Amino acid sequence: MDNNQNKSESLNRNSRLQKWWRDPRAKIIGIAGVIIVVFIVTLSLLLKFVVFAPTKPVNSTTTITSTLTPLTTTTTTTSTSSSTTTTTTTQRPSWSSTGNMNSPRSYHQASVLTNGKVLVTGGYNYNHSLSSAELYDPSTGTWTMTGNMHNARYKHKSSVLKDGKVLVIGGVSNGVSTKSAELYDPTTGNWTVTVTGGSGERDSERSAELYDPLTGEWTRTGDMHIERISHTASILKDGKVLVTGGGFADYGSSTELYDPVTGNWTLTSRMHHGRGGHTASVLKNGTVLVVGGDSSTGAAYTAEFYDLATGNWTITGRLITTRWYHTASVLINGKLLVAGGSIAGYNITELYDPSTGNWSSAGNMKSARKDHAASILTNGKVLVTGGDDNGIYLNGAELYDPVTET
Repeated sequence: MDNNQNKSESLNRNSRLQKWWRDPRAKIIGIAGVIIVVFIVTLSLLLKFVVFAPTKPVNSTTTITSTLTPLTTTTTTTSTSSSTTTTTTTQRPSWSSTGNMNSPRSYHQASVLTNGKVLVTGGYNYNHSLSSAELYDPSTGTWTMTGNMHNARYKHKSSVLKDGKVLVIGGVSNGVSTKSAELYDPTTGNWTVTVTGGSGERDSERSAELYDPLTGEWTRTGDMHIERISHTASILKDGKVLVTGGGFADYGSSTELYDPVTGNWTLTSRMHHGRGGHTASVLKNGTVLVVGGDSSTGAAYTAEFYDLATGNWTITGRLITTRWYHTASVLINGKLLVAGGSIAGYNITELYDPSTGNWSSAGNMKSARKDHAASILTNGKVLVTGGDDNGIYLNGAELYDPVTET
């Protein structure tokens, strides 16, 4: 009896379904439902894979060009929903050749004039002292001859005075030390002798003299405590003058200060190494950095700085290579550029960073050189001129651009 009852219920359900399907209104409702389901599924897929899909990385390139030098820095930024990566590429430090001087020369002097040109005076080549002088124009990269000095000289000193004239003093003329001094006038290109004749009685001296541009006269001031040759003299921020190293029989470590108010010299603390043929540079923070030097005490690899506030010397980072008869230039960014030097002359250059006390490579010059000259131009570049490359006297000149440092 149960089986008959089940069959009866099944027949009734089938009968109801057949009646529902034959109903037109029911068909419309069923088809509409299917369409709605398909629409919902399609819409959800579009939202998932198109509208709300993760964005692809966006690459943007920014080019920054310095107005001082042709420096180009390219920055590429890659952004995603979770992170940002920035990569910066900057040109490496490099040296470039500029116009050659008219005469090869070493042991010369180079002075940056108030008009931006560079005056190179005197020097030595192939057993000859030079009286010639020439001008470098940074805007054209060319050299032109100007008036000759009255006295040939090398190993002399030159200073640009406040009125724009250049004072050249002392040096060696044909193997004999000279006491003569003369003035160069950039407006006329002519030289005027301020001290005539005479020669040094010995290679080293402890005497000092003052020059007055208003009167054109020299006056004797206090003597140094120690005779010196191949020393350095630096004007400090307080107006005093710091003299370091040098000597007569041997290069010493002594230093002394000159006070222009009293005209007296005072011995100050000794350097850690005796030095001669070294450089001394006043950094932007006021300290004096002494680099290298020809010395039996191993100074050629070392550098130390003098703190004006304490009067003490502190050893700083070791040089990449030995240095003496090199050049040192304080750059517009505060770093110190050291170039060339040593017995045969190096083309290696390096940078000192006062913030870290470390040295890093600044690239190689086109020519190895020692006993050359280096000048900071008004555009911040460094002009290196002449020098001696293992007995070959150079007339070449090169430029270093500090803005291209990495």
